[in-house]
Amino acid sequence: MKWDSDSPPPCPIIRRADWPRVIGRGMVLVVLVFGGLIVKQALRLIERPVFGLRRPVTPYITQSVCRAALVVIGLRLHITGQPLQARGALVANHASWLDIFALNAAARMFFVAKADIAGWPGIGWLARATGTVFIRRNRRDAARQKLLFEARLRAGHRLLFFPEGTSSDGLQVLPFKSTLFEAFFAPELRDFMNIQPVSICYHVPQGQDARLYGWWGDMDFARHFLRVLAQPRQGRIDLVFHTPMQVSEWSDRKALAQACEDAVRAGCATPPA
Repeated sequence: MKWDSDSPPPCPIIRRADWPRVIGRGMVLVVLVFGGLIVKQALRLIERPVFGLRRPVTPYITQSVCRAALVVIGLRLHITGQPLQARGALVANHASWLDIFALNAAARMFFVAKADIAGWPGIGWLARATGTVFIRRNRRDAARQKLLFEARLRAGHRLLFFPEGTSSDGLQVLPFKSTLFEAFFAPELRDFMNIQPVSICYHVPQGQDARLYGWWGDMDFARHFLRVLAQPRQGRIDLVFHTPMQVSEWSDRKALAQACEDAVRAGCATPPA
């Protein structure tokens, strides 16, 4: 279910003078992203038969591409805290497609996304190529997904979940759904699982609508993408990596989900440096 706001999203007009900037940034991004994916897929031809589920090389390609993409867009990235080093997963609030670039730039991880995203034009192919885990939010698939999570986690992958289940306008943190946290309490996972909450906070350029980077509801991706590229001055993304939580120390999924939500909210409430 998509989140929506009572207030319509900002719809600034892209001026004629902005189009050279949009086209320039857009062309560089296309070459960067798809060029990186071609290199990554070529390396996977070697990596897959040698290492199986483990991916000791290709995540570095994704990280480098995402760091470069933020530079092309003009968005600064500020990181507080240390990304998870132990085996486990990360959970974060979700505001924009820009979250993917920021999180991948900060640490090597694999995203967990709704199954229907796999069929989206362009984005679905990018998600599959970067090792995204696709899930269906229903009980019938719960057992299969638990086995999938276990296999990926035991292979050393750090999975990133968006427990809100949708994206917002970037000004708030929506309630965390606890369903996915149940998989962490499986006997095969509980004793070694660590969950790290991550706060994603957007700071827009002075004078811009505070929701500039938020992508929610029925907003068209192409228009939002072009609007971001058109900005002559960009803002900043703050990532706050909180202290990891050991699953074995929590009684149930609801308590763990609430603790993660509280940590993420606190990180987003901290005034920008």
